[in-house]
Formats: sequence, C-alpha cells, structure tokens
Amino acid sequence: MLKVSHIDKSYGSIMAVNGLSFEVKEGEVFGLLGVNGAGKTTTFRMIVGLLEPDSGEITLDGKKIDYDITDNIGFLTEERSLFVKMSVLEQILFYGNLKGLSNKEIEKRLDYWLDRLKISEYKHEKIKNLSKGNQQKIQFISAVINEPKLLVLDEPFTGLDPFNVDILMTALKEMAKKGTIVIFSSHRMEHVEMFCDRLLILVKGEKVLEGSLKEIKDNYLKKSIRIKGEVDVKGIKEIKGVEKVIKTSDDIIVKVSNMEVVSKVFNVIKNGKNIIKFEVEDPSLNEIFVSKVGDYFEE
Repeated sequence: MLKVSHIDKSYGSIMAVNGLSFEVKEGEVFGLLGVNGAGKTTTFRMIVGLLEPDSGEITLDGKKIDYDITDNIGFLTEERSLFVKMSVLEQILFYGNLKGLSNKEIEKRLDYWLDRLKISEYKHEKIKNLSKGNQQKIQFISAVINEPKLLVLDEPFTGLDPFNVDILMTALKEMAKKGTIVIFSSHRMEHVEMFCDRLLILVKGEKVLEGSLKEIKDNYLKKSIRIKGEVDVKGIKEIKGVEKVIKTSDDIIVKVSNMEVVSKVFNVIKNGKNIIKFEVEDPSLNEIFVSKVGDYFEE
C-alpha cells in the first residue's frame, strides 16, 4: 500500500502541497486531479523520492521511500525525459540497467512491450525520428520495464490518439489486476472516468474532494434530465431549482439543483405531446471538477 500522511511542501513563500493525506491499495488505479499549479507534480516527485516533504511521511508497504525502494517504482514524467540521439533499444537498456536488470532481461521485456504497443519496427530507430505519440510510448516502456510495484504516471496519454489511449489503458488495467499500484494525473476527465477506481482533486495544494467515482457522483446533488418530446420549455424554466435548459437537435436537457426538482419537472411535462424520453443522468466528472474547483476559487 502507498500511504501519504500529512505532507507539506513549500517553495519559499509558496505552499505547493498543504497537509495532504491519502492511501492507494495494491491493484488500485488512483487519479490525482487538479488545475495547473495545484500541486500534482510536486506530490508525484515526493512520492518517487525526487523531493523530500517539509513535513509528513510517504511509505510503500510501511517503508519510507528511499534508494532501497525506488527499484520497485516506475515514473512517467509529464515532460519528455528521453535521450533523443539514442535508439529505442539503447534508451531502454539504459533505464533498465539503472533498475538493476540484465541486458538479456531488458531486451526480452522490451520486445514484449514494443509488440504490445504496436511499434516493434522502431526497436533500433533513434528517438528523435519517432512521432510524439510513439515517443510517449517509449517513455511509458521506460517507466514499466522494471515491472514496478508502484507506477506513477503524470499525464500518460499526452500525444496519443483514442486508439492508442485504449491500448495503453488496457495494458495498465492488466498491470493493476496483477497487483501494481497505479497513480496518475490527466486533464482529460473522460480518461479518468474510463480508467480510475478512486480519485482526489487538489486545489492550491489542498485536497478538496476524494472518493470513488460512484460515491462522488452520488453525493453531487446537481443532476441532468434528458427529455425527448414536445414540452413547455417556458414552464420548465420557471420551476425553482431549474438552473438551465439546453435545447439540442434531438433532446432537451434540464440542469437541476437536486433530485427534489425532478418530480416538479415531470409534473410540468407529463401532459406534453409525444414524450418518449425522460431520463435522469448523473453529471460528468468534468462538470463536477469545474464546479468544485470554481467554488473553491470563488470563496
């Protein structure tokens, strides 16, 4: 288990991370979310041992993370960290040797991942000649070549098209099933919804929301009603608790402040013509994120 306990980190007068605590179990995929400057990257760097917290503690299976532990950790940074004049093989041999692996074992694992990510033909190609998406795949391989117990991914899907995002997600889910702890950040909320078991939102270095996706959506009062048919839009807008009515080419979407408003909307539209749809929908994670972060900045 990864355990982060009451960690603080400041840069001069700027508090980057403030009293942050969370736990991630084996086989769990955990999303650490926030706007730019929220403290995600600083947190990741403390987790992998590149930065020391000013206070608090970070442990993996009860042990403080230091050089005795780091061979069991993989880290994919948001910035490119590849030697572009090296070939793919040379690059991965370099990283694998740093983790104490033999050349034979590294090449065996590399061949597996190149095939898995559909880029076997680039094994001897120089990094600088690869597309940004394929460079991202090589960076990912460098992070998992040691078959880490803890895998930290800072914006892992950057530069990847939907097809390759799916390939990478599938591979990561399989690693998690085998017990790898996966913690990642992404600005693409749809990726988070598809991928993570639990998530945490950071604002200005502080935790403002944590839980499973289901818990977070269930606890978020605002809902959407999707209606198809001829209805009294003006009457709907006049209902207290209706925040917005959006007309699309097919449906009418009614944003309401809580579930109590749903029955009031139904009472207005039930006598309309050709009503073939009335569905209550949970908000998207993107809506919750924008609302939660926006509320914090407005305080």
